[in-house]
Amino acid sequence: MANKRNLKKDINYVLGDIIEAVYIWEENNPGKDRKAGELIIDEAITSFDGFMTRVSDRNIENAAKHFKSIKNDLEATAKSLAEKVNSL
Repeated sequence: MANKRNLKKDINYVLGDIIEAVYIWEENNPGKDRKAGELIIDEAITSFDGFMTRVSDRNIENAAKHFKSIKNDLEATAKSLAEKVNSL
């Protein structure tokens, strides 16, 4: 069960850090348009909800494979969102 708890924490920290990075960018660039940042935040929140739903799913056959796929998807999503933040 510790694996599930740690995965939930990882999801929370990773996506929370991306949202925080957008807020920091918005604070340091007050004259720029915030719509792109808001879209990144919305995507991060939607991803968070999707990941938490997948982690909480009880109808899985192979838990190790299921959690590994979630970790891989989280890494890919985080990389994509980080690239979007860096392009702001």
